[in-house]
Amino acid sequence: MKKTLLLIVFIASTTLMFGQATKQLNFGIVGVSFDIPVATDIAISPFAGTNLNLDYLNLGVKANYYFDNLIGLPAAWDLYAGANAGFAMWIGGDNMGNGNTSGVDIGLQIGGRWFWSDKWGIYLEFGGGHHSGGTAGLGLTMKL
Repeated sequence: MKKTLLLIVFIASTTLMFGQATKQLNFGIVGVSFDIPVATDIAISPFAGTNLNLDYLNLGVKANYYFDNLIGLPAAWDLYAGANAGFAMWIGGDNMGNGNTSGVDIGLQIGGRWFWSDKWGIYLEFGGGHHSGGTAGLGLTMKL
């Protein structure tokens, strides 16, 4: 519980101290997240989602590094990778005896976005976690 509280305090404090103008809402086939920039090339994102089998519900926070400036991508493109931590809840029925459990979920993700306008874009993300296995996300991004 102390670690969770410390994580929430850290997220809130870094968002208030270093937050910048471009926040983004991502909503897609298997989840939703809200990107909050905390430095020029780093964002944190509270998220809720599921895996492709729809048998886990994941709640947590992602941290992503954006490679755009490093590799000189045009403004319409984003390329990022990062880590995530949260809690994966088994919602797939009575299979708890088959090794399906709920618990802390830690994983990695990689993704990209393309913006066709100043406000709207499409994203594709692949990732995985300890409990929920592999995930993929495809959806829309809206700059706020």
